[in-house]
Amino acid sequence: MKVDVLLGLQWGDEGKGKVVDVLTPKYNFITRFQGGPNAGHTLEFNEIKHVLHTIPSGIFRDDKINVIGNGVVIDPVIFKKEIEGIKKLGINLSKTLFISKKAHLILPSHRILDAASEAAKGKSKIGSTLKGIGPTYMDKTGRNGLRVGDIKLNFKEKYDSLVDKHRLMLDKLYEFDYDISEYETEWFEGIKVLAEFQLIDSEQFLNDALKDGKSILAEGAQGTMLDVDFGSYPFVTSSNTVCAGACTGLGIAPNRIGRVIGIFKAYCTRVGMGPFPTELFDADGDLLRAKGNEFGSTTGRARRCGWLDLVALKYSIMINGVTELTMMKSDVMDDFDTIKICTSYLVNGEEVEHVPYEMTDDIKPVYTEFKGWKTDMTTVTHENEFPEEFNAYIDFIEEETGVPVKIVSVGPNRAQTIERMLD
Repeated sequence: MKVDVLLGLQWGDEGKGKVVDVLTPKYNFITRFQGGPNAGHTLEFNEIKHVLHTIPSGIFRDDKINVIGNGVVIDPVIFKKEIEGIKKLGINLSKTLFISKKAHLILPSHRILDAASEAAKGKSKIGSTLKGIGPTYMDKTGRNGLRVGDIKLNFKEKYDSLVDKHRLMLDKLYEFDYDISEYETEWFEGIKVLAEFQLIDSEQFLNDALKDGKSILAEGAQGTMLDVDFGSYPFVTSSNTVCAGACTGLGIAPNRIGRVIGIFKAYCTRVGMGPFPTELFDADGDLLRAKGNEFGSTTGRARRCGWLDLVALKYSIMINGVTELTMMKSDVMDDFDTIKICTSYLVNGEEVEHVPYEMTDDIKPVYTEFKGWKTDMTTVTHENEFPEEFNAYIDFIEEETGVPVKIVSVGPNRAQTIERMLD
């Protein structure tokens, strides 16, 4: 068997959670392989809307195994709240949720370091969610981190040692005023909840499952353009959000990767700072934000909105080896007379069709225009009902990328998902 990977191709917020939920019946295991609670995957079904931050999006199917992989960083406080919210829906996770012993823990002092670092940057800040993600990954690569498996191995001693290091940085380097006590109390309560779950050697667990013929879906967080190596650096997240991250974040060999499902919105959004070539500052941008309810599911921050960036999309497809595409939120553009796609950039007066090393605000998008479909896509139930203008939009994307659009989302609900019958 192979591990299929599902990931975002833009700046995150593409709607990955919904698609994982829709695809989950086809798999035995659903896994998260990177990122932390700065990600928010929204699922909507049976008139229930639920946001997940750390737990894989297959958790609402009671016959599936969900694994938080070693590449994920976990905040016990947020994890505890997530568990409590899911339990209120009558879902028992004790037999369906497994957590890697090698996953790193976000400490209260990591959150404070995150805030101190952002404050020190001033106008140069990167727009962190202040969840402590970056400092946690820094401790991981610096070989100082605290892992889930440490909970039962001299845990308090290891915790105090790392916090003492953080206090020194906060007092001497940042001279930052803080109070750790309240969040620390909650944090240790979260540790108790975390310890109640099945803590496993996830790499062995998943490879054994593959040997037994089990199917696995790896769920990415954030998006390709936020990858720490290949995104719009330094305005990126702290982990590898690309397909290769599934190998290191789960302990899966590259030859075990099967389908690579790339998800993108029919337009573009971005949260926080950083370059965004197709960003709109006019009524069209406002309409996209309003119709798409473009506010962060984790932070509540208003998302920046713009037309689809095909240059960045083709780049993401190349980096990830995408085998099929899923287009989300096509219904958001129902009311537009004219819709645009960026097909190249003007960089210092030169037209280019690739993502340059330095992504700056000076990049100017070159657009191809399309006639809007002016149809209520939320009522469409089959691809035969797609308007001609909508088909033209999809056809152009497929021709330019060389990758088929296999799934189209026409609304937020689980049922508003159309799988295209491709040859």
